[in-house]
Amino acid sequence: MNFKTTYFIVILSISSFFCQAQKETKLEPKLENISWISGTWHGEAFGGQTEEIWSEPSDGSMMATFKLTVDGKVQFYEIEIIREVNNSLVLQLKHFNNDLKGWETKDETIDFPLKYITASKAVFEGMSFEKVSNNQMNIFVDIKNDMGDIETVEFKYYRKIKPYNKPTVVRKSTSEISIDGLANEPIWQTVAWQAIDQLWLGDTFTKDDFSGRYKLTWTEDALYLLAEIRDDVLLDQNKDPLKAWWDDDCLEIFLDENNNGGNHQYNHSAFAYHVDLDGNVVDMATDKTGKLYNSHIDSKRITKGNITTWELKILVYDESYSDQSAGTPVQLAPNKKMGFALAYCDNDNSEHRENFIGSSNNEGFKQDLGWKNASVFGTLILKEKD
Repeated sequence: MNFKTTYFIVILSISSFFCQAQKETKLEPKLENISWISGTWHGEAFGGQTEEIWSEPSDGSMMATFKLTVDGKVQFYEIEIIREVNNSLVLQLKHFNNDLKGWETKDETIDFPLKYITASKAVFEGMSFEKVSNNQMNIFVDIKNDMGDIETVEFKYYRKIKPYNKPTVVRKSTSEISIDGLANEPIWQTVAWQAIDQLWLGDTFTKDDFSGRYKLTWTEDALYLLAEIRDDVLLDQNKDPLKAWWDDDCLEIFLDENNNGGNHQYNHSAFAYHVDLDGNVVDMATDKTGKLYNSHIDSKRITKGNITTWELKILVYDESYSDQSAGTPVQLAPNKKMGFALAYCDNDNSEHRENFIGSSNNEGFKQDLGWKNASVFGTLILKEKD
């Protein structure tokens, strides 16, 4: 792909989408009315990962840097500004190769004059920003494809910011843990249960239908999870573990090694592991398809009546993990913080899962952001003792 050609040769006004915006109340063309753009944003575009960092408005301007990375290699950079000009605003940018050699001539910039601002949109001639929530933003642009046709491309961005939440202390096990589902090691007798009781998606459930709780511990080699699920029906309708894996009964483990948050939808800055009834472990790969990660989690499940006990050993990988070359698990140590949440996909007898029930009351999970944005995860802190 020729990124120079694709990215900015043809940028036209976006018509149908923004006709609706004309009905919204227009705001004055001032930087303070688009301050919601400021922050560190991560997304996916052109087969790679994008990072865009916008400053707060100050002294009549906002500035930004942009980077596109594909397969671990920087493709190009941008420097951008939005500045006040003649009682309006203009967005200007310049492009650079990965060695900082410029695309434009010395005094040339790519300019996008402002058309209008509303409470949730900043519409420039050729580039437009849409505020979805405090932590999600979309950018729309018209781009000429390889056939010479114009198509509107949507870029989804997620803010890389993790609001503070009190960490959950996880005590270290002083003895070896066997993954046998029996949970008879001393540490499991002493650490407290945590609840899985927050309805993220689906209909209201009763305790007769579902209840869940879990415990955590760790050693230098891994994080360990013990989960107890009371569920009247266990459903495994998809024998292919890579087919609609979220619609069968399964545990879902959200894990962010460095607790940084941010977008992880099609990268490995964090993981959203689905552990099915057969022990298969699935997450989205960087090629945007499901992939088995059975080597990451060793599990044992024992079901007696309507009570299922899961015991799991979870190897922790950092964001350098590659689907092509794998890597070495991180060694854990005291005071390390990690992003974490736990959920259960519950389906009694439907084509799609009926409930998605988790450990966190973060509203982002109720918007189904957990598999995309690690900023909604809770925080663990590893300790030798309480």
